[in-house]
Amino acid sequence: MRRLILASLLFCAAPALAQPPNLDRVEIRVERVAPGVAVLFGAGGNIGLSYGSDGNVLIDDQYAPLSDRILAAVRSIDPDPVRFLINTHYHGDHTGGNEAIGGAGAVIVAHDNVRRRLSTQQLVLGNVVPPSPAGALPVVTFSQSVTFHLNGDELRVFHVDHAHTDGDSIIYWTGANVLHMGDTFFNGMLPFIDIDGGGSIDGVLRALDQALNIATDRTVIIPGHGPIARRSDLVRYRDMLSGLRDRVAAEIRAGRSLEQIKALRLADPHGGPTDFFPPDFFIEQLYRDLTMVRGEMG
Repeated sequence: MRRLILASLLFCAAPALAQPPNLDRVEIRVERVAPGVAVLFGAGGNIGLSYGSDGNVLIDDQYAPLSDRILAAVRSIDPDPVRFLINTHYHGDHTGGNEAIGGAGAVIVAHDNVRRRLSTQQLVLGNVVPPSPAGALPVVTFSQSVTFHLNGDELRVFHVDHAHTDGDSIIYWTGANVLHMGDTFFNGMLPFIDIDGGGSIDGVLRALDQALNIATDRTVIIPGHGPIARRSDLVRYRDMLSGLRDRVAAEIRAGRSLEQIKALRLADPHGGPTDFFPPDFFIEQLYRDLTMVRGEMG
């Protein structure tokens, strides 16, 4: 399944690219993590769910062919319809179900840059991704933050700049003490940073610092990919990324080429069989990010 998701990271909302093979075998697994909060695991980004007397709020929605199964899983917890759908960023393994779930009545909410990127052609991993259909676009957007007062809780949605992409949001349930990190956190694996989509390693580290300022030892943390985590997992992840960033930066300052840095196998101890990409690819991302000339980004 990890290879399936890797292939689909060539993604986004274009139907031909958002439908990787073998999705008929995917089952949606539900895990309740706090009162009124659950996580749906399937194929693609982990889905957060706020449920209760005010209706359902989804955080991300994986792939279009899974939409019926996702909605059925929601109904197994709460029969009310989905009122709001929040996208943590624009990638298709998190937004592929937008059109179907929005068409069923949910109001799609996201950062301004998510709508901008879904509305226009994008370059992802060297692949040209066409614009999404109108029905898949967020209809409510924000520049910095928005708060939902629903189901006896406050869901604070706040933007983190130029992290995994330029449109990332983190969601915090203040009462339930749950953080949904989107793809600013890949738990137990090396991440993908979408540099063409406005992402950067320094932005990821800032996002992690913001989350760590909120999280306590009791906070339940939902990563974009991987199992449910705690604050200690987030600390380890931040330290790993910071250490690799600093080491690659030092090698660049020493005048070493990308191939020379890759030969040091710096990321190998942190890679594993569940990673979407091999350690070399992450080193390439860091090298490109740290050596690129930056202009103004949206």
